[in-house]
Amino acid sequence: MKPIKLTSRETEIVKLIMQEKTSVEISNTLRLSIRTVDTHRKNILRKTGIKNLVGLTKYAIQNDWLPDFHYKK
Repeated sequence: MKPIKLTSRETEIVKLIMQEKTSVEISNTLRLSIRTVDTHRKNILRKTGIKNLVGLTKYAIQNDWLPDFHYKK
């Protein structure tokens, strides 16, 4: 399988998704439009071939995508 390469912005968004942030919360945090955040989310799913955000989170953890990630409630 070919390694999946995410942009730094996509990686930031994955981290925020894993913190249970919504598109609105992510857009406020990163100062992006909601549409831009949603486009990044779609691109992440397209690149990975994963169908939903639960699958994305599972994949990210299993493949140690974010070694410096610490879950915060």
